[in-house]
Amino acid sequence: MDTPTFETILLTVTDRVATITINRPESRNALSRVVLNEILAALDALRDDDAVGAVVFTGAGDRAFIAGADITQVRGYTMATALESAMQRAFDLIEDYEKPTIAAVNGFALGGGCELAMACDIRIASRAARFGLPELTLGVLPGAGGTQRMARLIGTGNTLDLILTSRMLTAGEAERWGLVSRLSEPESLLADAHEVATTILGKGPVAVRLAKLVVRAGSDADQRTGQIIERLAQSALYTTADKNEGAQAFIDKRPPQFTGA
Repeated sequence: MDTPTFETILLTVTDRVATITINRPESRNALSRVVLNEILAALDALRDDDAVGAVVFTGAGDRAFIAGADITQVRGYTMATALESAMQRAFDLIEDYEKPTIAAVNGFALGGGCELAMACDIRIASRAARFGLPELTLGVLPGAGGTQRMARLIGTGNTLDLILTSRMLTAGEAERWGLVSRLSEPESLLADAHEVATTILGKGPVAVRLAKLVVRAGSDADQRTGQIIERLAQSALYTTADKNEGAQAFIDKRPPQFTGA
């Protein structure tokens, strides 16, 4: 793939791992309409590219992952803006993306930045990272999935604590509360994120895609329904060549050579 160039993000691909870097350090990587549109354009370009198997999101510089929405634009938002909810729809797309997504949170992840990270499959945080949903200080609420994803990740009580007080979590607190799954030293954050992505790329690609689907769909259903979804996905995987290759490779004590078939 010829890597496209953008105005507000950087897109690089190394060893089948694409990195999307929000590149507005002068505004602490705030999310403008242009940023959102360019993220969606990058994901669209990567979707059918077999040379890319996973996507990492991060922010330029060492201060912020994404410090939130662009407040200069928020002043002009109306009821119609909220009903359209371009940011919520963008993050829904990230959550449903066919390829694994990893947020490498290198600094402040506030408001929309925290919401984007929560839409990713895996969150890895620098020990210098901070998380929060401070929208109530502006007289609004987290409207890009924050009230819902946060509650599912850390519970209703903790979510209300964060939203109603607008306080920030340290990276250590975020890990203890279950908001992030791993911590990293700032200087090794991207390398650690790429290592996780590379580990995932060594798994059966169809199994990875279905595992994402089953966990996401099952979390919105009762356990019995979730287990039925799980069973149906497993039955599909049992028909694949990758299942046979994985079992034979285990018996042969060699790395599997998955083809996605």
